[in-house]
Amino acid sequence: MAERNLILAFETSCDETSVAVIENGTKILSNIVATQIDSHQRFGGVVPEVASRHHIEWITRCIDQSLAEAGVSYEDLDAVAVTYGPGLVGSLVVGVTAAKVVAWAHNLPLVPVNHMAGHLYAARFVGEFKYPQMALLVSGGHTELVYMPREHEYEIVGETRDDAAGEAYDKIGRVLGVNYPAGKTIDEWAGQGQDTFHFPRAMEKEANYDFSFSGLKSAFINTVHNADQRGEKLDKNDLAASFQQSVIDVLAEKTMRALDRYPVKQLILAGGVAANHGLRTRLDHDMKKFHPDVSMLQAPLKLCGDNAAMIGAAGYINYLHGDRADWDLNAVPGLMFDRMK
Repeated sequence: MAERNLILAFETSCDETSVAVIENGTKILSNIVATQIDSHQRFGGVVPEVASRHHIEWITRCIDQSLAEAGVSYEDLDAVAVTYGPGLVGSLVVGVTAAKVVAWAHNLPLVPVNHMAGHLYAARFVGEFKYPQMALLVSGGHTELVYMPREHEYEIVGETRDDAAGEAYDKIGRVLGVNYPAGKTIDEWAGQGQDTFHFPRAMEKEANYDFSFSGLKSAFINTVHNADQRGEKLDKNDLAASFQQSVIDVLAEKTMRALDRYPVKQLILAGGVAANHGLRTRLDHDMKKFHPDVSMLQAPLKLCGDNAAMIGAAGYINYLHGDRADWDLNAVPGLMFDRMK
């Protein structure tokens, strides 16, 4: 019988309290997620202090529910994995502390996990990874192109220089009166509109793989405010479609050029914005047209947001490669992959 490795995983990097039990990195036995969206909506975004307090309230309940749903006990576990960065420092500390307590109390290895690696490995639940590979990671606070020459090695090829794509969605959502998080609503509106405003495609043609969305955000806000001052009503669907088309054009263009430069066997799409229908459709089209020999794995929709299942998947790989944390493990809110030289 094949060896059964069970990982208890913790994710508390932002506003989701999540605990999961993952078997051999590919099978979800449980994935409990306590969301805080309702608590943060009235503020138009995540309030760090509020998020931390909710994590404290929910973490032990999520542990109990996760073990119960998986039908396992602490004695069945092989390791504890936890997100230690990047993220909100107060939120991360809650998860790291809880994971250390469980690992220490039950004499289990403590495995540190980069939150962005977790997003990447969410796609591992869809299919087998092939190396070398490229990943487009598009989450709330991060937009990155990550090259993986082999398992357990990550190098940033390109990243955002200011607002990440997810942040831009939420900021223009506030202008349109859309509750946080705005991505899903903007995506739905975009599907019913046309790109009539032709917003800028920042850095699209520059000789690098970096991104910038602050100029797009400013152009969008100025367009709406100028129309308001004139008493002109703009079509929300066309606004959403124009904004989203700009984001997608830049993401797709940079990704295709990165694949031209770095021959890979596979492209991974993951992160919160990876749930965007427009982006998924565009990448499907472009991959078939420009890189038909490169396979693509897209993280499942239910695992695009923050969750502990993805941390368990990445944690399993780290566990196999001998990654272990001491009891002085702490939150690293600015944790990053190395930049490719």
